[in-house]
Amino acid sequence: MDLQQLQDLEDIRQLKSRYFRLMDTQQWAAWEHCFTADISAFYEGAPRPRRDMPTDIGCEGRAALIAGVGGLMVGAVSMHQGFMPEITLTSATTAKAIWAMFDYVRLPTCHFKGWGHYHDEYVKEHDGWKLKKTHLTRLHTEEVWVD
Repeated sequence: MDLQQLQDLEDIRQLKSRYFRLMDTQQWAAWEHCFTADISAFYEGAPRPRRDMPTDIGCEGRAALIAGVGGLMVGAVSMHQGFMPEITLTSATTAKAIWAMFDYVRLPTCHFKGWGHYHDEYVKEHDGWKLKKTHLTRLHTEEVWVD
């Protein structure tokens, strides 16, 4: 592995760290820079503010992702952790990774915990690595509804 490949792996780890931190701190204007314009996102077992809402959600495009997650997180506090990355550089400008994850999301109506894996695809653009596709699979979730 050469120095550029090592730098690319570190840049991808830094990107995923920013993804979690900016989401948890609800810095949506900065969070959008983690994604390509055509990001494809699908989240299995996602937190939800009402029991009658679906647990699987997906969206296409950066604006839709920012609006969807930003809307869900109004009045919420979240803590996301991603760890044990398995990153594969598939070319000089593309990569794939699987990240183990845990999240705790305290919505006004539901306290949510989830365990699973992010399956991500990345593209290196002129200003650095970006998420092009993300698919969160869940192994287990817990919801405690606030009455």
